[in-house]
Amino acid sequence: MPGGRPILIVDDDHALRDALVEQLQLDGEFQVSEADSIEAARKRLDSPGERFDALILDVTLPDGDGRDFCAEQRRQGRRMPIIMLTGSDDEADVVRGLDAGANDYVAKPFRIAELLARLRAQMRIFENSEDAVFTIGPYVFRPSAKLLQESVRNRRIRLTEKEAAILKFLYRAGTRPVARQVLLNEVWGYNAAVTTHTLETHIYRLRQKIEPDPTNACLLVTEGGGYRLDPAGGVPG
Repeated sequence: MPGGRPILIVDDDHALRDALVEQLQLDGEFQVSEADSIEAARKRLDSPGERFDALILDVTLPDGDGRDFCAEQRRQGRRMPIIMLTGSDDEADVVRGLDAGANDYVAKPFRIAELLARLRAQMRIFENSEDAVFTIGPYVFRPSAKLLQESVRNRRIRLTEKEAAILKFLYRAGTRPVARQVLLNEVWGYNAAVTTHTLETHIYRLRQKIEPDPTNACLLVTEGGGYRLDPAGGVPG
Protein backbone atom coordinates (compact mmCIF):
# COMPACT_ATOMS: atom_id res chain seq x y z
CA MET A 1 0.00 0.00 0.00
CA PRO A 2 1.38 3.43 -0.87
CA GLY A 3 2.22 5.95 1.77
CA GLY A 4 0.23 9.01 2.73
CA ARG A 5 0.76 12.61 1.81
CA PRO A 6 4.38 13.37 0.87
CA ILE A 7 6.30 15.54 3.35
CA LEU A 8 9.98 16.52 3.28
CA ILE A 9 11.87 17.05 6.55
CA VAL A 10 15.12 19.00 6.28
CA ASP A 11 17.13 18.84 9.52
CA ASP A 12 20.64 17.66 10.38
CA ASP A 13 19.53 16.31 13.78
CA HIS A 14 19.24 12.58 13.06
CA ALA A 15 17.43 11.76 16.31
CA LEU A 16 14.84 14.48 15.74
CA ARG A 17 14.26 13.34 12.16
CA ASP A 18 13.74 9.75 13.35
CA ALA A 19 11.18 10.90 15.94
CA LEU A 20 9.32 13.04 13.40
CA VAL A 21 9.28 10.30 10.77
CA GLU A 22 7.91 7.79 13.27
CA GLN A 23 5.12 10.09 14.44
CA LEU A 24 4.20 11.48 11.02
CA GLN A 25 3.92 8.02 9.47
CA LEU A 26 2.20 6.42 12.46
CA ASP A 27 -1.33 6.38 11.02
CA GLY A 28 -0.44 6.38 7.33
CA GLU A 29 -1.44 10.04 7.02
CA PHE A 30 1.96 11.13 5.71
CA GLN A 31 4.83 9.62 3.76
CA VAL A 32 8.05 11.26 4.91
CA SER A 33 11.27 11.87 2.99
CA GLU A 34 14.39 13.20 4.72
CA ALA A 35 17.30 15.49 3.94
CA ASP A 36 20.13 16.52 6.28
CA SER A 37 21.33 19.55 4.32
CA ILE A 38 20.16 22.23 1.92
CA GLU A 39 21.94 20.54 -0.96
CA ALA A 40 20.24 17.20 -0.22
CA ALA A 41 16.87 18.96 0.04
CA ARG A 42 17.44 20.78 -3.22
CA LYS A 43 18.14 17.47 -4.99
CA ARG A 44 14.95 15.94 -3.60
CA LEU A 45 12.80 18.91 -4.57
CA ASP A 46 14.30 19.14 -8.06
CA SER A 47 14.05 15.40 -8.75
CA PRO A 48 11.80 14.71 -11.79
CA GLY A 49 8.33 13.61 -10.76
CA GLU A 50 8.93 14.44 -7.10
CA ARG A 51 6.25 16.43 -5.30
CA PHE A 52 5.82 17.35 -1.64
CA ASP A 53 2.69 18.65 0.03
CA ALA A 54 4.66 20.36 2.82
CA LEU A 55 8.19 21.09 3.99
CA ILE A 56 9.49 21.04 7.57
CA LEU A 57 12.70 23.02 7.49
CA ASP A 58 15.34 23.69 10.15
CA VAL A 59 16.84 27.17 10.26
CA THR A 60 20.41 26.08 11.04
CA LEU A 61 21.80 23.61 8.51
CA PRO A 62 25.41 22.60 7.86
CA ASP A 63 25.54 24.25 4.44
CA GLY A 64 23.42 27.35 4.95
CA ASP A 65 20.48 29.14 6.49
CA GLY A 66 17.08 27.50 6.12
CA ARG A 67 15.41 30.89 5.75
CA ASP A 68 17.48 31.65 2.67
CA PHE A 69 16.54 28.25 1.27
CA CYS A 70 12.87 28.95 2.02
CA ALA A 71 13.06 32.25 0.14
CA GLU A 72 14.76 30.44 -2.77
CA GLN A 73 11.90 27.92 -2.98
CA ARG A 74 9.33 30.71 -3.05
CA ARG A 75 11.23 32.47 -5.84
CA GLN A 76 11.11 29.21 -7.81
CA GLY A 77 7.34 29.18 -7.50
CA ARG A 78 6.89 26.48 -4.87
CA ARG A 79 3.82 27.32 -2.79
CA MET A 80 3.39 24.32 -0.47
CA PRO A 81 3.34 25.05 3.29
CA ILE A 82 6.78 25.49 4.86
CA ILE A 83 7.17 25.23 8.62
CA MET A 84 10.47 26.47 10.04
CA LEU A 85 12.14 24.87 13.06
CA THR A 86 14.50 26.98 15.15
CA GLY A 87 16.41 26.91 18.40
CA SER A 88 15.40 30.54 19.02
CA ASP A 89 11.98 32.09 19.53
CA ASP A 90 13.36 35.62 19.37
CA GLU A 91 10.83 37.90 17.68
CA ALA A 92 13.32 39.19 15.12
CA ASP A 93 14.14 35.58 14.16
CA VAL A 94 10.47 34.72 13.74
CA VAL A 95 9.81 37.81 11.61
CA ARG A 96 12.79 37.03 9.38
CA GLY A 97 11.52 33.48 8.85
CA LEU A 98 8.02 34.62 7.99
CA ASP A 99 9.40 37.31 5.68
CA ALA A 100 11.34 34.56 3.86
CA GLY A 101 8.02 32.92 3.01
CA ALA A 102 7.54 30.45 5.86
CA ASN A 103 3.94 29.73 6.82
CA ASP A 104 4.71 28.99 10.47
CA TYR A 105 7.63 29.02 12.90
CA VAL A 106 8.12 26.46 15.69
CA ALA A 107 10.79 26.91 18.38
CA LYS A 108 12.76 23.94 19.72
CA PRO A 109 12.18 22.08 21.93
CA PHE A 110 8.59 21.51 20.85
CA ARG A 111 5.89 18.93 21.43
CA ILE A 112 5.48 16.77 18.33
CA ALA A 113 1.70 16.86 18.78
CA GLU A 114 1.82 20.66 18.49
CA LEU A 115 3.95 20.51 15.34
CA LEU A 116 1.52 18.00 13.81
CA ALA A 117 -1.43 20.24 14.64
CA ARG A 118 0.29 23.25 13.03
CA LEU A 119 1.25 21.18 9.98
CA ARG A 120 -2.33 19.96 9.49
CA ALA A 121 -3.68 23.49 9.95
CA GLN A 122 -1.33 24.93 7.31
CA MET A 123 -2.14 22.11 4.91
CA ARG A 124 -5.88 22.73 5.31
CA ILE A 125 -5.36 26.42 4.55
CA PHE A 126 -3.26 25.54 1.51
CA GLU A 127 -5.83 23.05 0.21
CA ASN A 128 -8.39 25.84 0.01
CA SER A 129 -6.06 28.28 -1.71
CA GLU A 130 -5.64 28.98 -5.40
CA ASP A 131 -2.09 27.56 -5.20
CA ALA A 132 -3.04 24.02 -4.12
CA VAL A 133 -1.85 21.35 -6.56
CA PHE A 134 -1.85 17.60 -5.87
CA THR A 135 -0.77 14.55 -7.85
CA ILE A 136 -3.32 11.75 -8.20
CA GLY A 137 -2.18 8.92 -10.47
CA PRO A 138 -1.43 10.41 -13.91
CA TYR A 139 -3.24 13.63 -13.07
CA VAL A 140 -2.36 17.00 -11.58
CA PHE A 141 -5.35 17.98 -9.43
CA ARG A 142 -6.18 21.66 -8.92
CA PRO A 143 -9.04 21.73 -6.38
CA SER A 144 -9.76 25.45 -6.65
CA ALA A 145 -10.23 25.14 -10.43
CA LYS A 146 -12.09 21.80 -10.07
CA LEU A 147 -9.73 20.45 -12.71
CA LEU A 148 -7.62 17.35 -13.40
CA GLN A 149 -4.86 17.64 -16.00
CA GLU A 150 -3.19 14.63 -17.63
CA SER A 151 -0.07 15.90 -19.36
CA VAL A 152 0.83 12.63 -21.11
CA ARG A 153 -2.43 12.63 -23.09
CA ASN A 154 -2.82 16.42 -23.01
CA ARG A 155 -6.23 15.98 -21.40
CA ARG A 156 -8.23 18.22 -19.03
CA ILE A 157 -11.06 16.80 -16.94
CA ARG A 158 -13.61 19.19 -15.48
CA LEU A 159 -15.06 18.18 -12.13
CA THR A 160 -18.24 19.20 -10.39
CA GLU A 161 -17.97 20.91 -7.03
CA LYS A 162 -18.92 17.69 -5.21
CA GLU A 163 -16.49 15.55 -7.26
CA ALA A 164 -13.64 17.93 -6.43
CA ALA A 165 -14.64 17.91 -2.74
CA ILE A 166 -14.67 14.08 -2.69
CA LEU A 167 -11.19 13.88 -4.22
CA LYS A 168 -9.80 16.55 -1.90
CA PHE A 169 -11.11 14.89 1.25
CA LEU A 170 -9.93 11.42 0.21
CA TYR A 171 -6.50 12.82 -0.70
CA ARG A 172 -6.26 14.43 2.74
CA ALA A 173 -7.04 11.07 4.36
CA GLY A 174 -3.87 9.55 2.93
CA THR A 175 -3.93 5.75 2.82
CA ARG A 176 -6.81 5.42 5.27
CA PRO A 177 -10.20 4.38 3.89
CA VAL A 178 -13.00 6.84 4.63
CA ALA A 179 -16.39 5.40 5.62
CA ARG A 180 -19.26 6.29 3.30
CA GLN A 181 -21.18 8.15 6.00
CA VAL A 182 -18.10 10.19 7.00
CA LEU A 183 -17.49 11.18 3.39
CA LEU A 184 -21.16 11.98 2.91
CA ASN A 185 -21.18 14.25 5.97
CA GLU A 186 -17.96 15.99 4.92
CA VAL A 187 -19.08 16.73 1.37
CA TRP A 188 -22.82 17.28 1.78
CA GLY A 189 -22.99 18.23 5.45
CA TYR A 190 -25.51 16.72 7.83
CA ASN A 191 -28.38 16.76 5.36
CA ALA A 192 -30.95 14.10 6.21
CA ALA A 193 -32.30 14.16 2.66
CA VAL A 194 -28.98 12.96 1.21
CA THR A 195 -28.28 9.22 1.35
CA THR A 196 -25.25 7.05 0.68
CA HIS A 197 -26.83 6.26 -2.69
CA THR A 198 -26.13 9.89 -3.65
CA LEU A 199 -22.47 9.40 -2.75
CA GLU A 200 -22.25 6.11 -4.64
CA THR A 201 -23.69 7.78 -7.74
CA HIS A 202 -21.05 10.51 -7.56
CA ILE A 203 -18.30 7.92 -7.05
CA TYR A 204 -19.55 6.03 -10.11
CA ARG A 205 -19.51 9.18 -12.26
CA LEU A 206 -16.09 10.18 -10.93
CA ARG A 207 -14.67 6.77 -11.82
CA GLN A 208 -16.06 7.12 -15.34
CA LYS A 209 -14.04 10.32 -15.67
CA ILE A 210 -10.72 9.37 -14.06
CA GLU A 211 -10.21 5.59 -14.05
CA PRO A 212 -8.28 3.94 -16.92
CA ASP A 213 -10.77 1.08 -16.52
CA PRO A 214 -13.84 2.17 -14.50
CA THR A 215 -14.88 -1.48 -13.98
CA ASN A 216 -11.57 -2.20 -12.22
CA ALA A 217 -10.84 0.91 -10.14
CA CYS A 218 -7.20 1.55 -9.26
CA LEU A 219 -7.37 5.23 -8.23
CA LEU A 220 -10.64 5.47 -6.32
CA VAL A 221 -10.75 2.17 -4.46
CA THR A 222 -13.61 0.64 -2.46
CA GLU A 223 -12.21 -0.52 0.89
CA GLY A 224 -13.33 -1.06 4.48
CA GLY A 225 -16.94 -0.02 4.03
CA GLY A 226 -15.90 3.17 2.28
CA TYR A 227 -13.41 4.56 -0.19
CA ARG A 228 -9.69 5.18 -0.38
CA LEU A 229 -7.74 7.23 -2.88
CA ASP A 230 -4.57 5.60 -4.19
CA PRO A 231 -2.47 8.56 -5.46
CA ALA A 232 -0.03 6.13 -7.14
CA GLY A 233 -2.74 4.17 -8.95
CA GLY A 234 -2.92 4.29 -12.72
CA VAL A 235 0.77 5.15 -13.05
CA PRO A 236 2.95 2.56 -14.83
CA GLY A 237 5.42 1.18 -12.31
